[in-house]
Amino acid sequence: MTISRPSPALRTLLVAAAAVALAGCGSLDQTPDPAPPGAGGPMPAIRLEAVEHRLDQLHDWARVRSDKYGIPLRALQSYGYAAVVMAKAQPGCHLGWTTLAGIARVESNHARFGGAVIAADGSVRPVIRGVALDGTAGNAVIVDPTARSGGGVYARAMGPFQFIPDTWQRWGVHADADYRLISSALESGKPVSGASLSGSPDNIDDAALAAGRYLCAGGRDLATARDWRQAILSYNHSGAYVDSVRAAATGYDA
Repeated sequence: MTISRPSPALRTLLVAAAAVALAGCGSLDQTPDPAPPGAGGPMPAIRLEAVEHRLDQLHDWARVRSDKYGIPLRALQSYGYAAVVMAKAQPGCHLGWTTLAGIARVESNHARFGGAVIAADGSVRPVIRGVALDGTAGNAVIVDPTARSGGGVYARAMGPFQFIPDTWQRWGVHADADYRLISSALESGKPVSGASLSGSPDNIDDAALAAGRYLCAGGRDLATARDWRQAILSYNHSGAYVDSVRAAATGYDA
């Protein structure tokens, strides 16, 4: 199921740019697949258990890359932390922070769409919402199963990684939880147990880790061309979307 539906304005801008830059380089039927983007180099060793403010361990790592790539430092900490966590939980996935950054660039300009900003705790305000998925403008028809106002309420993609509600229910996770509390779910690909561990799609730490879980689902190895492409297509089944994410992610590995 497609996770994400970025805002029409942002999607049009970035997909058009990728189409110009990568014309003829990608389609849903392309064979062989291009090599996946690099992972952005080795990640620092950090502690995941019994440590408060775990993401602070990546402050210096993120600061260098923030200056280089123009990505908010707080966003980079989220991407890096998700990559470290998934490397421990599913080492065979080989998730790179660059792939998460590529998706976040396309989906929300690193949580900056519509003037949004990232708070110290990772929350993004004002919240970022996509259009109602009511079948118009080429969108799918998706009803929000979490809505409390009765049936027929159309879903909207949520947060900097643009999750739809039912996908968040499956993959959402509270990134700030002690690793020991969420390790079983992360390693098995099962939903976390308990609302306190499900996190929020409007928190960039939670959203980045949830996106990592989704991309690694089914035993994918994102160091391989085929699995990387299939992972991004599972996020949004569009060749132009894959090209946009690939262009952004590759740029962050330069």
